[in-house]
Amino acid sequence: MLTKNMLCDIQITDLNNLGFGVGRVEGKVVFVSGAVDGDLVEARIIRVNSGYAIARAERILVESPYRAPSPCAALGCGGCAYRHITAAHEASLKEHYVREVFRKQGMPEVTVLPLLTTGERYHYRNKAQYPVAPEKGGGLRIGFYAPKSHRVVAAEDCPLQDAAFAPIVKRLHRLLVQYAIPAYEEESGKGLVRHIYLRAGRVSGELLLTLVLNGDRLPHAEEIVADLREKFPALVGILLNVNRANTNVICGDEWHTLWGKSSMLDTLCGVELEIAPAAFYQVNHDAAELLYRRARELADLQGDELLLDLFCGAGSIGLSMADGVREVIGIEIVESAVACAKQNAARNGIGNASFYCGDAEDTERLLAAAEEARGEKITPDVVLLDPPRKGCGEELLAYIARLAPKRIVYISCNPDTLARDCVTLTAAGYQLGDVTPVDLFPCTGHVETVCLLSKLNTKQHIEVDIHMDELDLTDAEKKATYGEIKDYVLEHTGLKVSSLYIAQVKQKYGIIERENYNKPKSEDARQPQCPPDKEKAIKEALLHFGMI
Repeated sequence: MLTKNMLCDIQITDLNNLGFGVGRVEGKVVFVSGAVDGDLVEARIIRVNSGYAIARAERILVESPYRAPSPCAALGCGGCAYRHITAAHEASLKEHYVREVFRKQGMPEVTVLPLLTTGERYHYRNKAQYPVAPEKGGGLRIGFYAPKSHRVVAAEDCPLQDAAFAPIVKRLHRLLVQYAIPAYEEESGKGLVRHIYLRAGRVSGELLLTLVLNGDRLPHAEEIVADLREKFPALVGILLNVNRANTNVICGDEWHTLWGKSSMLDTLCGVELEIAPAAFYQVNHDAAELLYRRARELADLQGDELLLDLFCGAGSIGLSMADGVREVIGIEIVESAVACAKQNAARNGIGNASFYCGDAEDTERLLAAAEEARGEKITPDVVLLDPPRKGCGEELLAYIARLAPKRIVYISCNPDTLARDCVTLTAAGYQLGDVTPVDLFPCTGHVETVCLLSKLNTKQHIEVDIHMDELDLTDAEKKATYGEIKDYVLEHTGLKVSSLYIAQVKQKYGIIERENYNKPKSEDARQPQCPPDKEKAIKEALLHFGMI
């Protein structure tokens, strides 16, 4: 039986996207920090749970062929989970990860193309948010959070960040100590400096610094600004962000400019962009250009389309496609990002782009208001989606399906929610093409993905009349009986569902049903409709049995 502090030899057979090697001891799964698949390690058990254990590699007995030397001296930081493996193995893991999430969603036939990458693994990040914490003996600790915690691991010189960041962070550390400016302490809510937030323009070379404070005033601000301006001429603006809330959210809603500009410039895909601190902008400039070029290829623009760009940020991708379409309409919830998008359109002389501030999940209302103002119907030919990690809401996906654009180009930083949303869109009449993973986050377990969903043109499909007396069950129906579906739903949700409800859900997802399940017995009879909670449970069962 596994116990805490026990030493054991573990053969590592897998590596998860948090950077933990995976093995088994006495039949129990063990996640081992510092291990790589292919390693044989001596590990110390540090936690035992009912279903798994966590361990730390103490000694490598047989080294994996996938190991690579790490340039990072920080131990325990949760940022670069794949820093200790080869680039080729990292690409293989990411491609496998994307394939697996689609398989788990019942789409094993999806083709995942080879990972697109610039080949650069270090100093690619143009954005960094360094938490600041007090040291027990006095002073400050600046770095990044350890995995699944708010314990700050000292890492002022991170090899993933823009090379210009480390000298600024180190100088700020000295200035904060010199002027006895305290770090914020989460437990008590006391202290002042919460985060150091830096952005860099890869093409412009401009740097933008924000100090996130638990207050609205920085002591000795004039002296600190003067010192930083003298030593770092690439800085174009120094800002304060006020965040007094007891929250995991890094930035608050209140911004003040201490000196210089409140935004920076950069150029992406030939478009000059003004980027506010709160605006979304891809953290890996060069890989983002690969991603956007791939997205444009998939959009297959002919010049006369209306492109609807949802979650558009500062307009970077929509504006990069503006020369290939009739019009771009962008929607973004961050007000400063929308202001930047409008300025960016004007800055680049792009007259066929308009941007609206609001939640992309509320697109129906926003477009209705725009239609009323314009006095004309807005019918997008191409919809571009680039949501946050949670993906798109069901109502938004349903509305997009009703809009019936010819093509949907979906960019995602979370393959799990991408696959989930693709299931919904394919059920609504779209065909999923190849999925392209793009390495926007080298040395980490994260991967960006982009894919095309094309509207099925029923006029081009061959209609086949299948008589049930010739073929009693479709292939999909053969995968699970009604009884098996009922049992699965009852076991996993506690809900009892009828054959009628199952038939309705199966028909909704394109599975041909027997007529006696679909039709009421008399023409004037009212047929009960499957409630939403039972429909969701039945859908999960159909996914489980590989029927959709």
